Amino acid sequence: SGESSEDEAQIKWEEQQIKKAVKLSQETYDDTSLHKSQPAKPKFDPSVSLPPVNLEIVKKRLTERITSLQDVHCAHQREYEKYMEDIESSKMTVQELEKSSDAAVNYKFYRAMKTYVENLINCLNEKLKYINDVELAVHVLLQQRAMRVLKRRQDELKNESAYIQHLTSGNDKSTNGRLEGDKKTQLLEMCEHRRTCRRQVRECSGEADHYEGMSSDDELTPTEVTEFQKTKDNVLEDSRKIFEDVHADFCDIRKILLKFQEWKEKFPDSYCDAYISFCLPKLLNPLIRVQLINWNPLEVGMIFRQNVTELEEMPWFRAIEEFSDAKSVSEPKRDDDPDQEVLPRVIEKTILPKITAFVKNVWDPLSTSQTKNLVQLCNNMFEKQVLSKNESSRAKEDLMNMVVLRMKKSVEEDVFIPLYPKSTAEDKSSLCSKFQERRFWSAVKLLSNVLLWDGIVREDTVRDLGLSKLLNRYLLLNLLNTPPGPDNIEKCNKVVACLPERWFQDLKSGSTLPELLNFCQHLLQCARMLHRNNYSHETKEVLVLLAKVKALHIVEDFIEEYKLEHLKSVI
Repeated sequence: SGESSEDEAQIKWEEQQIKKAVKLSQETYDDTSLHKSQPAKPKFDPSVSLPPVNLEIVKKRLTERITSLQDVHCAHQREYEKYMEDIESSKMTVQELEKSSDAAVNYKFYRAMKTYVENLINCLNEKLKYINDVELAVHVLLQQRAMRVLKRRQDELKNESAYIQHLTSGNDKSTNGRLEGDKKTQLLEMCEHRRTCRRQVRECSGEADHYEGMSSDDELTPTEVTEFQKTKDNVLEDSRKIFEDVHADFCDIRKILLKFQEWKEKFPDSYCDAYISFCLPKLLNPLIRVQLINWNPLEVGMIFRQNVTELEEMPWFRAIEEFSDAKSVSEPKRDDDPDQEVLPRVIEKTILPKITAFVKNVWDPLSTSQTKNLVQLCNNMFEKQVLSKNESSRAKEDLMNMVVLRMKKSVEEDVFIPLYPKSTAEDKSSLCSKFQERRFWSAVKLLSNVLLWDGIVREDTVRDLGLSKLLNRYLLLNLLNTPPGPDNIEKCNKVVACLPERWFQDLKSGSTLPELLNFCQHLLQCARMLHRNNYSHETKEVLVLLAKVKALHIVEDFIEEYKLEHLKSVI
C-alpha cells in the first residue's frame, strides 16, 4: 500500500508538470503572433566586409548561364522533333495495319481469281478442237464456192475463145457440126444465158451505161445456192452448240472482262504486274473466233446480203471497247493505260489473220463488190487507230503481201484480150467483136479494182500492177487497135476515171506519170486524127483527158501546133 501511494503521487506530479508546460507554450505563441507583423530590423555588422564586384565575372557567369539554357533548349527541340517523327510513323503504321487487316479478304480474292482463270483456260482448251473444226468447215465451204466460180469462168473463157478461133479460121461449119450437143457448147449456151439474165436485170434497174464484161459472174445455180446454204446452216448450228453446256461466266466475253475489271479496280498494281492486257487477246481468241464463224469480210456492208454483221457491231467488239474505255474507281483514266491496247492486239492477233485467209482462198480480185468491202474494212482497221501504236504489225504486212500476190495472179490468169483483124473487130455485131469488147471491159474492171487499193498498198506496187502491167501490157494494145472515135474516147475516159486523183496533185513539171507516157501518146495520136477529120468536140474531149493526167506540155504543144487558142481553157 505504501508503494501504490507513491505511484499515485508520482502520477499527479507528472500531470501538474504537463499542464505547466502547455500553459507556458500557449503564452509564448500569443506573444509571438502579437509581434509578428512588426518587421525585424536588419542588423548591420560593420565588422563583416562584402567581396568586390567584378563586371567580367558577372558577364562570364551570365554567358555560361545563357549557353546552358540554349543547350537545354536544343535538347528539348530535338526531343520534340523525335516525338513528331514517332507520331507520323505511328500514323503510317496505323494505316498499314488497317490495310493489312484485309489480308484475309485479299487472299480470298486472289485464290478465287486463280481458280477462275484455271477453269476458264481448261474450258477453252477443251472447246478449241470443236472451234477449229467448225471454223475450218465454213472456210472450206466458202473456198469451194470461190473455186467453183473461178473454174467456171476459166472454162467459159477457154471454150469461148476456142470456139471463136474456129470461126475466124473458116472452120465454123464443121466445127458447129462437131460441137453440136457437145458439153462445151452447153457451157457456152449457159454462159450466154447468164449474160442475158444480167442484161435484163440491168435494164430493169436502169443501168444503161453498163458494159458487157464488167458484170459480176459469180452467180450460182439455184441448186448450188440451196446446197451451199444447207451445208452452211448445219455448220452454224454446230457452232451454236459448242458452248451450250458452259456457264456464261466462262463463255460470255463481257462477263469475263468484268472479272478482270474487278481485279484492276481492287488491286491495280498487281493487275499491271501480271501483264493482263497482254494476256487477254490470246485468252479471248477462241471466243472471238466463234462469233466470227459466220462473218465474211468480203460481204461486210452489202445491203442485199442477209445475216451480215459489221465487225464493230459484234458483241465481242463492243465488250472490249467498253472494257478498254472503262474508268477505274481507284484512279483516274490514264493515257498510257495498257488496257487501251487490248482491242488493237485482238485485231492484230485474230482479225487480220482471218482476213488474210479469206484473201488467199476466197477473195476474187475481179469482183468489185468484194474488193470494195475488203478495201473499206482495211481502211477501218488501219486508219481509225485500231492497230497498236507501239509495235510494227506483222499481220498487216502479211495481209498486204497476200493482197498483192492475189492481184498479180489475177492479172496473169484472168486478163485475156484477143486481137482480131480490124475488118473482123469493126463489125460490132460479130462474135469476135463482142468477145473482144467483153474481155477489154473485164480488164478495165480489174484495173479499177486494183487501183482501189491506192492508199493501203504501197503506191509503187499499185502503179506497177495497174499501169505497167494491166494498162500498158493489155489495155493499150486494144486501144491502139481501136479506130479513133467515140468508142475509143469512151474507153480512154473509163481508164482515166479509174486513176486516183492524188497521183497528179503534186505533178508540177507539166509532165504526166512515167507509166502513162505511152497512153498519153495514144491520146495525142487520136487528137490529131480527130482534128484532121474535123471532129472538134471529140478533139476537145481527148485534150481534157490529157489535162486530167497532167500531160500539160502535150496539150500546150498541140494547141500551139494547130492554132487552137480557144481550147486553152482545158489546161
